Amino acid sequence: MAGTSERKLRTIIIGAGMAGLLAGIRLKMRGDSDFTIYEKGDRVGGTWRENTYPGLTCDVPAHAYTYSFAYNPEWSAFMAPGPEIREYFEDMATRYDVRDHFRFNSEVESCEWRDGMWHIRTSDGIEDSGNVLVAATGVLHHPSYPDIEGLDQFAGACFHSARWDHSVPLDGKRIGVIGTGSTGVQIVSALAGRASKLTHLQRTAQWIMGRPGKTYTDEDKRAFRDDPALIEAVRNNPEGAANRERFLEAVINPESPAHEELENLLLQQLHDRVQDPVLREKLRPNYRAACKRLIFANDYYDAVQHPDVDVETRQIERVEAGGVRLKDGTLIELDVLVLATGFHADRFVRPMTMKGEGGADLNELWSQVPRAYFAVTVPKFPN
Repeated sequence: MAGTSERKLRTIIIGAGMAGLLAGIRLKMRGDSDFTIYEKGDRVGGTWRENTYPGLTCDVPAHAYTYSFAYNPEWSAFMAPGPEIREYFEDMATRYDVRDHFRFNSEVESCEWRDGMWHIRTSDGIEDSGNVLVAATGVLHHPSYPDIEGLDQFAGACFHSARWDHSVPLDGKRIGVIGTGSTGVQIVSALAGRASKLTHLQRTAQWIMGRPGKTYTDEDKRAFRDDPALIEAVRNNPEGAANRERFLEAVINPESPAHEELENLLLQQLHDRVQDPVLREKLRPNYRAACKRLIFANDYYDAVQHPDVDVETRQIERVEAGGVRLKDGTLIELDVLVLATGFHADRFVRPMTMKGEGGADLNELWSQVPRAYFAVTVPKFPN
Protein backbone atom coordinates (compact mmCIF):
# COMPACT_ATOMS: atom_id res chain seq x y z
CA MET A 1 0.00 0.00 0.00
CA ALA A 2 1.15 3.50 -0.70
CA GLY A 3 2.54 5.36 2.27
CA THR A 4 3.68 2.28 4.18
CA SER A 5 7.31 1.58 5.03
CA GLU A 6 9.15 -1.42 6.37
CA ARG A 7 9.58 -1.36 10.13
CA LYS A 8 13.19 -1.02 11.20
CA LEU A 9 14.24 -3.39 13.96
CA ARG A 10 17.29 -3.45 16.20
CA THR A 11 18.71 -6.89 16.97
CA ILE A 12 20.86 -8.00 19.90
CA ILE A 13 22.79 -11.24 19.44
CA ILE A 14 24.42 -13.00 22.39
CA GLY A 15 27.40 -15.15 21.44
CA ALA A 16 29.90 -15.07 18.58
CA GLY A 17 30.10 -18.77 17.91
CA MET A 18 28.86 -20.54 14.82
CA ALA A 19 25.20 -19.59 15.35
CA GLY A 20 25.64 -16.00 16.57
CA LEU A 21 28.05 -15.21 13.77
CA LEU A 22 25.61 -16.70 11.25
CA ALA A 23 22.78 -14.54 12.61
CA GLY A 24 24.90 -11.42 12.08
CA ILE A 25 25.92 -12.48 8.59
CA ARG A 26 22.33 -13.13 7.56
CA LEU A 27 21.26 -9.74 8.86
CA LYS A 28 24.04 -8.11 6.82
CA MET A 29 22.97 -10.05 3.74
CA ARG A 30 19.46 -8.61 3.94
CA GLY A 31 20.73 -5.08 4.42
CA ASP A 32 20.19 -4.81 8.18
CA SER A 33 23.07 -3.17 10.00
CA ASP A 34 21.42 -2.22 13.30
CA PHE A 35 22.66 -5.09 15.42
CA THR A 36 25.32 -5.86 18.02
CA ILE A 37 26.90 -9.22 18.81
CA TYR A 38 27.93 -9.43 22.47
CA GLU A 39 30.65 -11.97 23.22
CA LYS A 40 32.14 -12.81 26.62
CA GLY A 41 35.39 -13.98 25.02
CA ASP A 42 38.00 -12.00 23.13
CA ARG A 43 37.28 -13.34 19.64
CA VAL A 44 34.83 -15.34 17.53
CA GLY A 45 34.61 -19.11 17.51
CA GLY A 46 32.40 -20.26 20.35
CA THR A 47 33.32 -23.77 21.47
CA TRP A 48 36.23 -23.68 19.01
CA ARG A 49 37.58 -20.69 20.89
CA GLU A 50 37.03 -22.28 24.29
CA ASN A 51 38.73 -25.55 23.38
CA THR A 52 42.34 -25.54 22.22
CA TYR A 53 43.62 -28.85 23.60
CA PRO A 54 46.05 -31.11 21.68
CA GLY A 55 44.29 -33.36 19.18
CA LEU A 56 41.13 -31.23 18.98
CA THR A 57 39.15 -32.45 15.96
CA CYS A 58 35.55 -32.14 14.80
CA ASP A 59 33.63 -35.39 14.38
CA VAL A 60 31.40 -33.93 11.66
CA PRO A 61 32.74 -34.02 8.07
CA ALA A 62 34.44 -30.70 7.37
CA HIS A 63 32.57 -29.92 4.17
CA ALA A 64 29.28 -30.38 6.06
CA TYR A 65 30.52 -28.23 8.95
CA THR A 66 30.39 -25.01 6.95
CA TYR A 67 27.79 -22.40 6.14
CA SER A 68 25.77 -23.44 3.10
CA PHE A 69 26.70 -20.22 1.32
CA ALA A 70 30.42 -20.32 2.13
CA TYR A 71 32.13 -23.56 1.19
CA ASN A 72 35.76 -23.98 2.16
CA PRO A 73 37.93 -25.84 -0.36
CA GLU A 74 40.98 -25.53 1.92
CA TRP A 75 40.09 -28.07 4.61
CA SER A 76 43.11 -30.27 5.26
CA ALA A 77 41.13 -33.40 6.11
CA PHE A 78 37.72 -35.03 5.92
CA MET A 79 37.39 -34.30 9.67
CA ALA A 80 38.90 -30.87 10.32
CA PRO A 81 41.17 -30.01 13.26
CA GLY A 82 40.02 -27.31 15.67
CA PRO A 83 42.46 -24.56 14.64
CA GLU A 84 41.22 -24.73 11.04
CA ILE A 85 37.61 -24.38 12.20
CA ARG A 86 38.50 -21.32 14.28
CA GLU A 87 40.28 -19.85 11.27
CA TYR A 88 37.21 -20.51 9.11
CA PHE A 89 34.95 -18.53 11.44
CA GLU A 90 37.48 -15.70 11.70
CA ASP A 91 37.48 -15.55 7.91
CA MET A 92 33.67 -15.51 7.81
CA ALA A 93 33.56 -12.53 10.20
CA THR A 94 35.91 -10.59 7.92
CA ARG A 95 34.51 -11.71 4.58
CA TYR A 96 30.94 -10.76 5.47
CA ASP A 97 31.89 -7.50 7.16
CA VAL A 98 30.44 -8.08 10.62
CA ARG A 99 33.54 -7.26 12.70
CA ASP A 100 32.34 -3.75 13.51
CA HIS A 101 29.27 -5.28 15.16
CA PHE A 102 31.15 -7.30 17.79
CA ARG A 103 31.57 -6.24 21.38
CA PHE A 104 34.12 -8.63 22.86
CA ASN A 105 34.89 -9.26 26.54
CA SER A 106 31.33 -8.24 27.29
CA GLU A 107 29.26 -10.94 28.97
CA VAL A 108 25.51 -10.43 29.01
CA GLU A 109 24.32 -10.88 32.60
CA SER A 110 20.61 -10.17 32.28
CA CYS A 111 17.87 -9.80 29.67
CA GLU A 112 14.42 -8.45 30.40
CA TRP A 113 11.38 -7.89 28.19
CA ARG A 114 9.52 -4.71 29.09
CA ASP A 115 7.70 -1.94 27.23
CA GLY A 116 7.81 -3.97 24.01
CA MET A 117 11.62 -4.20 23.92
CA TRP A 118 14.42 -6.43 25.14
CA HIS A 119 16.73 -4.73 27.62
CA ILE A 120 20.14 -6.23 28.42
CA ARG A 121 22.92 -5.49 30.87
CA THR A 122 26.53 -6.67 30.49
CA SER A 123 29.42 -7.40 32.83
CA ASP A 124 31.25 -4.29 31.61
CA GLY A 125 28.38 -1.95 32.45
CA ILE A 126 26.70 -1.68 29.06
CA GLU A 127 22.93 -1.32 28.90
CA ASP A 128 21.32 -1.87 25.52
CA SER A 129 17.88 -2.51 24.10
CA GLY A 130 16.46 -4.04 20.94
CA ASN A 131 13.34 -5.38 19.29
CA VAL A 132 14.81 -8.83 18.65
CA LEU A 133 17.02 -10.94 20.94
CA VAL A 134 18.99 -13.93 19.65
CA ALA A 135 20.50 -16.09 22.40
CA ALA A 136 23.22 -17.97 20.53
CA THR A 137 24.94 -19.02 23.74
CA GLY A 138 25.58 -22.70 23.08
CA VAL A 139 26.14 -25.28 25.83
CA LEU A 140 29.82 -26.20 25.56
CA HIS A 141 31.43 -23.35 27.45
CA HIS A 142 30.80 -23.92 31.19
CA PRO A 143 33.39 -26.55 32.25
CA SER A 144 32.23 -29.28 34.61
CA TYR A 145 34.85 -30.05 37.26
CA PRO A 146 34.82 -33.46 38.95
CA ASP A 147 33.91 -33.69 42.62
CA ILE A 148 37.12 -35.38 43.73
CA GLU A 149 38.59 -34.85 47.17
CA GLY A 150 41.90 -32.99 47.23
CA LEU A 151 41.77 -31.69 43.68
CA ASP A 152 43.09 -28.34 44.86
CA GLN A 153 45.98 -30.05 46.68
CA PHE A 154 47.76 -31.28 43.56
CA ALA A 155 51.27 -29.83 43.39
CA GLY A 156 51.65 -30.09 39.62
CA ALA A 157 49.74 -28.42 36.81
CA CYS A 158 46.01 -29.18 36.85
CA PHE A 159 43.51 -27.74 34.40
CA HIS A 160 40.26 -28.47 32.57
CA SER A 161 40.55 -29.44 28.92
CA ALA A 162 38.55 -26.33 27.96
CA ARG A 163 41.00 -24.14 29.90
CA TRP A 164 44.16 -25.67 28.47
CA ASP A 165 47.34 -24.12 29.85
CA HIS A 166 49.70 -23.98 26.88
CA SER A 167 52.53 -22.71 29.08
CA VAL A 168 52.80 -26.16 30.74
CA PRO A 169 55.45 -28.41 29.13
CA LEU A 170 54.18 -31.89 28.29
CA ASP A 171 57.07 -33.73 26.68
CA GLY A 172 58.66 -36.24 29.01
CA LYS A 173 56.14 -35.58 31.79
CA ARG A 174 53.93 -37.96 33.76
CA ILE A 175 50.42 -37.03 32.65
CA GLY A 176 47.03 -38.18 33.89
CA VAL A 177 43.80 -37.63 31.95
CA ILE A 178 40.45 -38.00 33.72
CA GLY A 179 37.51 -38.51 31.38
CA THR A 180 36.82 -40.86 28.48
CA GLY A 181 34.52 -38.80 26.29
CA SER A 182 35.54 -37.47 22.89
CA THR A 183 37.86 -34.90 24.47
CA GLY A 184 39.69 -37.36 26.69
CA VAL A 185 40.11 -39.81 23.80
CA GLN A 186 41.49 -37.09 21.50
CA ILE A 187 43.92 -35.82 24.16
CA VAL A 188 45.26 -39.28 24.96
CA SER A 189 45.64 -40.02 21.24
CA ALA A 190 47.62 -36.79 20.79
CA LEU A 191 49.89 -37.19 23.83
CA ALA A 192 50.82 -40.86 23.47
CA GLY A 193 54.53 -40.97 22.71
CA ARG A 194 55.15 -37.49 24.13
CA ALA A 195 54.66 -38.19 27.83
CA SER A 196 57.13 -40.33 29.76
CA LYS A 197 54.02 -41.92 31.29
CA LEU A 198 50.42 -41.28 30.25
CA THR A 199 47.57 -42.65 32.37
CA HIS A 200 43.99 -42.53 31.14
CA LEU A 201 41.77 -42.73 34.22
CA GLN A 202 38.59 -44.42 33.06
CA ARG A 203 35.31 -44.68 34.95
CA THR A 204 33.23 -45.77 31.95
CA ALA A 205 34.40 -47.51 28.79
CA GLN A 206 33.15 -45.95 25.57
CA TRP A 207 31.94 -47.31 22.28
CA ILE A 208 34.52 -46.14 19.75
CA MET A 209 34.11 -46.07 15.99
CA GLY A 210 36.87 -45.43 13.51
CA ARG A 211 36.26 -42.22 11.59
CA PRO A 212 37.22 -41.49 7.97
CA GLY A 213 40.84 -40.36 8.18
CA LYS A 214 41.28 -39.02 4.67
CA THR A 215 43.56 -36.01 4.34
CA TYR A 216 43.08 -33.69 1.38
CA THR A 217 46.05 -33.21 -0.92
CA ASP A 218 46.88 -29.99 -2.77
CA GLU A 219 45.32 -31.59 -5.83
CA ASP A 220 42.11 -32.28 -3.90
CA LYS A 221 41.95 -28.67 -2.71
CA ARG A 222 42.61 -27.34 -6.20
CA ALA A 223 39.79 -29.50 -7.53
CA PHE A 224 37.43 -28.21 -4.82
CA ARG A 225 38.38 -24.63 -5.69
CA ASP A 226 37.86 -25.16 -9.40
CA ASP A 227 34.61 -27.08 -9.12
CA PRO A 228 32.39 -26.36 -6.07
CA ALA A 229 30.08 -29.12 -7.28
CA LEU A 230 32.64 -31.55 -5.87
CA ILE A 231 32.09 -30.09 -2.41
CA GLU A 232 28.34 -30.35 -2.97
CA ALA A 233 28.84 -34.01 -3.82
CA VAL A 234 30.70 -34.60 -0.54
CA ARG A 235 27.98 -32.80 1.43
CA ASN A 236 25.15 -34.69 -0.25
CA ASN A 237 26.75 -38.10 -0.76
CA PRO A 238 23.85 -40.58 -1.18
CA GLU A 239 25.84 -43.37 0.47
CA GLY A 240 26.55 -41.11 3.43
CA ALA A 241 22.86 -40.22 3.69
CA ALA A 242 21.91 -43.90 3.63
CA ASN A 243 24.48 -44.67 6.34
CA ARG A 244 23.11 -41.85 8.48
CA GLU A 245 19.59 -43.24 8.15
CA ARG A 246 20.86 -46.68 9.15
CA PHE A 247 22.76 -45.18 12.08
CA LEU A 248 19.71 -43.24 13.25
CA GLU A 249 17.66 -46.42 13.14
CA ALA A 250 20.28 -48.12 15.30
CA VAL A 251 20.26 -45.27 17.82
CA ILE A 252 16.47 -44.98 18.02
CA ASN A 253 15.61 -48.68 18.11
CA PRO A 254 17.97 -50.90 20.14
CA GLU A 255 16.00 -53.98 19.06
CA SER A 256 16.56 -53.31 15.36
CA PRO A 257 18.87 -55.25 13.05
CA ALA A 258 20.66 -51.95 12.45
CA HIS A 259 21.59 -51.72 16.15
CA GLU A 260 22.86 -55.30 16.23
CA GLU A 261 24.90 -54.59 13.10
CA LEU A 262 26.36 -51.43 14.64
CA GLU A 263 27.31 -53.09 17.93
CA ASN A 264 28.88 -56.06 16.16
CA LEU A 265 30.91 -53.69 13.97
CA LEU A 266 32.24 -51.79 16.98
CA LEU A 267 33.11 -54.98 18.87
CA GLN A 268 34.89 -56.33 15.80
CA GLN A 269 36.93 -53.12 15.51
CA LEU A 270 37.90 -53.41 19.19
CA HIS A 271 38.87 -57.08 18.76
CA ASP A 272 40.85 -56.49 15.57
CA ARG A 273 42.78 -53.47 16.81
CA VAL A 274 43.53 -54.28 20.46
CA GLN A 275 45.68 -57.37 20.85
CA ASP A 276 45.95 -57.66 24.64
CA PRO A 277 42.81 -59.42 25.96
CA VAL A 278 43.10 -57.72 29.37
CA LEU A 279 43.23 -54.27 27.82
CA ARG A 280 40.50 -55.23 25.37
CA GLU A 281 38.21 -56.16 28.24
CA LYS A 282 38.92 -52.83 29.96
CA LEU A 283 37.86 -51.03 26.81
CA ARG A 284 34.70 -53.08 26.23
CA PRO A 285 31.58 -51.17 27.35
CA ASN A 286 29.06 -52.98 29.56
CA TYR A 287 26.06 -51.21 28.06
CA ARG A 288 24.46 -51.14 24.64
CA ALA A 289 26.07 -49.17 21.85
CA ALA A 290 24.60 -45.69 21.29
CA CYS A 291 23.18 -45.40 24.83
CA LYS A 292 25.75 -42.62 25.02
CA ARG A 293 27.19 -40.58 22.18
CA LEU A 294 29.61 -42.66 20.13
CA ILE A 295 33.26 -41.64 20.10
CA PHE A 296 34.73 -41.24 16.60
CA ALA A 297 38.48 -41.83 16.70
CA ASN A 298 41.12 -43.50 14.57
CA ASP A 299 44.18 -43.35 16.81
CA TYR A 300 42.93 -44.14 20.31
CA TYR A 301 43.27 -47.92 20.17
CA ASP A 302 46.83 -47.50 18.90
CA ALA A 303 47.56 -44.88 21.57
CA VAL A 304 46.51 -47.03 24.53
CA GLN A 305 48.76 -49.84 23.29
CA HIS A 306 51.81 -47.58 23.41
CA PRO A 307 54.27 -48.92 26.02
CA ASP A 308 54.13 -45.68 28.02
CA VAL A 309 50.30 -45.52 28.18
CA ASP A 310 48.05 -47.15 30.79
CA VAL A 311 44.27 -47.36 30.96
CA GLU A 312 43.42 -47.29 34.66
CA THR A 313 39.97 -48.58 35.62
CA ARG A 314 40.38 -48.73 39.40
CA GLN A 315 38.36 -46.10 41.25
CA ILE A 316 39.86 -42.78 42.31
CA GLU A 317 39.91 -42.15 46.06
CA ARG A 318 41.35 -38.64 46.06
CA VAL A 319 43.96 -36.35 44.55
CA GLU A 320 47.12 -35.64 46.54
CA ALA A 321 50.08 -33.35 46.04
CA GLY A 322 51.98 -36.08 44.22
CA GLY A 323 49.23 -37.50 42.07
CA VAL A 324 46.02 -39.56 42.13
CA ARG A 325 45.39 -42.03 44.96
CA LEU A 326 43.24 -45.01 44.01
CA LYS A 327 40.80 -46.74 46.35
CA ASP A 328 43.13 -49.72 46.70
CA GLY A 329 45.87 -47.41 48.03
CA THR A 330 47.95 -47.17 44.85
CA LEU A 331 49.39 -43.72 44.10
CA ILE A 332 49.71 -42.75 40.44
CA GLU A 333 52.47 -40.16 40.48
CA LEU A 334 51.85 -37.28 38.10
CA ASP A 335 53.34 -33.98 36.95
CA VAL A 336 50.24 -32.88 35.01
CA LEU A 337 46.57 -33.67 35.59
CA VAL A 338 44.05 -32.95 32.82
CA LEU A 339 40.32 -32.87 33.59
CA ALA A 340 38.49 -33.88 30.41
CA THR A 341 35.22 -33.98 32.29
CA GLY A 342 32.88 -32.15 29.96
CA PHE A 343 30.52 -29.23 30.41
CA HIS A 344 27.37 -28.20 32.22
CA ALA A 345 25.37 -28.69 29.04
CA ASP A 346 22.10 -28.35 30.95
CA ARG A 347 22.70 -24.73 31.95
CA PHE A 348 21.51 -23.34 28.61
CA VAL A 349 21.50 -19.54 29.03
CA ARG A 350 22.75 -19.59 32.64
CA PRO A 351 24.32 -17.84 34.50
CA MET A 352 22.54 -15.13 32.50
CA THR A 353 19.03 -14.33 33.73
CA MET A 354 16.27 -13.96 31.15
CA LYS A 355 12.88 -12.54 32.09
CA GLY A 356 10.01 -12.49 29.60
CA GLU A 357 6.44 -11.26 29.69
CA GLY A 358 5.02 -10.92 33.18
CA GLY A 359 8.39 -11.71 34.74
CA ALA A 360 8.52 -15.26 33.34
CA ASP A 361 11.97 -16.72 34.10
CA LEU A 362 13.46 -18.89 31.34
CA ASN A 363 15.75 -20.74 33.74
CA GLU A 364 12.77 -21.73 35.88
CA LEU A 365 10.69 -22.60 32.83
CA TRP A 366 13.44 -24.91 31.56
CA SER A 367 14.46 -26.32 34.94
CA GLN A 368 12.76 -29.66 34.25
CA VAL A 369 12.37 -30.03 30.47
CA PRO A 370 13.53 -27.39 27.97
CA ARG A 371 10.99 -26.82 25.22
CA ALA A 372 10.93 -24.41 22.30
CA TYR A 373 8.94 -24.17 19.08
CA PHE A 374 11.22 -25.55 16.35
CA ALA A 375 13.99 -25.19 18.97
CA VAL A 376 13.86 -21.42 18.42
CA THR A 377 10.98 -19.58 20.13
CA VAL A 378 9.45 -19.87 23.59
CA PRO A 379 6.03 -18.62 24.80
CA LYS A 380 6.22 -15.41 26.88
CA PHE A 381 9.60 -14.54 25.36
CA PRO A 382 8.65 -12.44 22.32
CA ASN A 383 10.68 -11.81 19.21
